[in-house]
Amino acid sequence: MSATATAAATEEKKQPRRNEKVGQVVSTKMQKTIVVEVEMRKAHTKYKRIVKSNRKFYAHDEDNTARVGDVVRIRETRPLSKLKRWNLEEIIRRSALAQVQAAEAAVAAE
Repeated sequence: MSATATAAATEEKKQPRRNEKVGQVVSTKMQKTIVVEVEMRKAHTKYKRIVKSNRKFYAHDEDNTARVGDVVRIRETRPLSKLKRWNLEEIIRRSALAQVQAAEAAVAAE
């Protein structure tokens, strides 16, 4: 193993893997904060049937880029406020409504 490979291996061990979730933005009414609803599917312990459950997470969106309906990836981070423990990592897919609003804003700006 070369020195760079061992350095990279030790660097990976130091950095703990952060939890990531993919969900849909349901609210952007706060400044620099979005509410992301994540649908979790789990087999029932007794009946083995798939059960859906939804959970909302508050995530930090520094540039206010996400819109309602977007599918986003959020990553766990240090506590940022009373409820915020997640950070917006990337916008996976824009909603059709967000694209229409962006087009209307561009027309209004001209």
